[in-house]
Amino acid sequence: MGKTMWRAVFAGGAALVFTGVAAVPAGAAEGGVSFSRVSVNGGKPLVIGIQEEVEVHATFRMTTTLKYEYGPTVFPYRGKLDNTDTIQSAIISSDCEVVDRAKGICDFEEWLYIDPRHIDFGNEDAGTWRTAAEIAILAGGAHDIDDMNIPLQVQRATRVTVNASPEPVVKGKTITLTGRVTRANWDTHTYQGYAGRTVSLQFKADGASSYATVKKVTSSATGALRTTVKAAKSGTWRWTYYGNSTSGAKASTGDRVVVWSGIRVMHAA
Repeated sequence: MGKTMWRAVFAGGAALVFTGVAAVPAGAAEGGVSFSRVSVNGGKPLVIGIQEEVEVHATFRMTTTLKYEYGPTVFPYRGKLDNTDTIQSAIISSDCEVVDRAKGICDFEEWLYIDPRHIDFGNEDAGTWRTAAEIAILAGGAHDIDDMNIPLQVQRATRVTVNASPEPVVKGKTITLTGRVTRANWDTHTYQGYAGRTVSLQFKADGASSYATVKKVTSSATGALRTTVKAAKSGTWRWTYYGNSTSGAKASTGDRVVVWSGIRVMHAA
């Protein structure tokens, strides 16, 4: 990203202060603090659109017997630990949930907020980030920051539309499926056509519980999708894009098509 981004931290309340200063716990990082059980967004990619601020839930455990003034945080970062680029506008963290007072073990919950409208947020921020854990202010002004060796994917949101016609259709006739795949542009705050994407056309027959892929189509220079199939049975059609390292996965809503035999039964007057 080549820039230092904004990060404000708001603690949910006063952090629990452990008064005993003992030996560094087993497995603790340099500085006398260790972090474990880190989960950000349940391990799923962070998919971000163009307008709405995204709330990301995180949980982690910290072990230390050192005194500290403010609660710890975990967050995505790029660069070096001593000079990180970050993407969140704010972090709200819980108070310590004591697991073991004698050993200084606390569990925390956290909520990170990412605002795509921020002036420093742009398309270059999509891709792989790493996860850091930090306790900002220890007794005496020291701090501890650790790389948790957990990759995080930050992705531009995608949108997919579908239209099936004609509706209804005679069995054996042609159904034309169209649609478009677009992707969030964080620089212009618009959704733009996503060219050259492999998108799956999927069908769920009436009464079925899941979709099955019928064929795959490549989007045009404007993100347009188009193909044809033969009508066989009534059911619902959709397009599904499975995403990549910088773009989120997305399925369109379904478009149901009724297929009928074309035979009309004449009743006597």
